Amino acid sequence: MNFKTKKSEFDHFSQLASEWWLKNGKFKILHEIQPIRIKYIQDVIGKKQLDKIKILDLGCGGGLISEGLSKKGANVTGIDFVKDNIEIAKIHAQKNNLNIDYRTLDFENEKIRSKFDIIVIFEVLEHLSDWKSFIKKIQSNLKSNGILIISTINKNLISKYLAIDLAENFLNWIPNNTHNYHKFIRPQELEFFLNQNNFNNISFKGLQYSLLKKKWILSENTNVNYFCNCFLN
Repeated sequence: MNFKTKKSEFDHFSQLASEWWLKNGKFKILHEIQPIRIKYIQDVIGKKQLDKIKILDLGCGGGLISEGLSKKGANVTGIDFVKDNIEIAKIHAQKNNLNIDYRTLDFENEKIRSKFDIIVIFEVLEHLSDWKSFIKKIQSNLKSNGILIISTINKNLISKYLAIDLAENFLNWIPNNTHNYHKFIRPQELEFFLNQNNFNNISFKGLQYSLLKKKWILSENTNVNYFCNCFLN
């Protein structure tokens, strides 16, 4: 990511830092899908005991996923390159007596030496200029047979309309200028790259809003938001 792009992302999320734990604030939609995201992670992990594994929440923001997993008993490290996000996350974790290892770190340009059983990257890849280099880099921090869990946005005219034109610019479900269509990633593109870089058992699941049920649900429809999980050889 070039300096200008990174500064733009940094400024954008720094301005939103205070909103992370406001359930009706700028991140309202993340609070609404929080139970689904945590359940998805638990389903992927399966029968493994959460207190026996180390999880890295990469691009943790204000700590929503980190806290959700910590409350389930997981050993969680949360990393974000925006200091204000980490400060908010630390304060909220302390209020809830949660022991989460939060660190301010720019993972694209800095290294961490720890290895993890699971790495979670939610809503991060679509903000990067070079998501492929990012995934290659995290391999050194994932244990053999470790699990990588991703959520991101598909790249097509449907996703552009629903994620940007509608959700961001019209309904204001998402803060303006959060997404750039050109950075969205097709599932086929992600799957091909993962296959070429020692990941296997790759699977996808869609996340969509059901007008009938008036809530977010997991589905087989990956046209817009989707999850991916895979194992490192």
